[in-house]
Amino acid sequence: MSLVEITPQHYDVQIDLKYATSDNFTGKRVYRKDARCFLHKEAAAALERAIVLAKTQGYRLCIYDAFRPSEAQWKLWEHTPDPGFLADPRRGSPHSRGVAVDLGLCRWDFTPLPMGTGFDEFHPRSHHGRLDIDAQSQRNRLLLMGIMTSAGWDFYRNEWWHYQLFNSRSYALYSDKAAGTGMMD
Repeated sequence: MSLVEITPQHYDVQIDLKYATSDNFTGKRVYRKDARCFLHKEAAAALERAIVLAKTQGYRLCIYDAFRPSEAQWKLWEHTPDPGFLADPRRGSPHSRGVAVDLGLCRWDFTPLPMGTGFDEFHPRSHHGRLDIDAQSQRNRLLLMGIMTSAGWDFYRNEWWHYQLFNSRSYALYSDKAAGTGMMD
């Protein structure tokens, strides 16, 4: 299997999988409560580079989502079929390939930095380069983008929190069963 588990002990990140809680745009839990965080091994290597770069700036990363089984992508799409913010599950999401991560920057004590909007806020204010958010949030987004792109990630212009490997469609799609992650009920 090409997926590896991302844990705070091995990667020095905070993991707050929003879809394992009701604190997400659906208002419902999508993953099991005890869902774990996974990435493709190439994405995990890029994450390690980003962690080092964030540390040099005095920050840590907080992961809100990573590998997302195809079944979960369908649940999200059925709730909000908005191709501006969600990948159509018929085409497949970079998350369902294990090569995308949703994350934010945190202080050393894991206090999140302000980003102008919340995670998964499907609004134009969530787009990169917005001038209608405060200057500090703009700087924080640019810092996160600089860290992630320097570490080898591509960004998605509509979501400040979403990064994926380049050529993400060249990676295989995984269901929960095929991946063996046990994330879905």
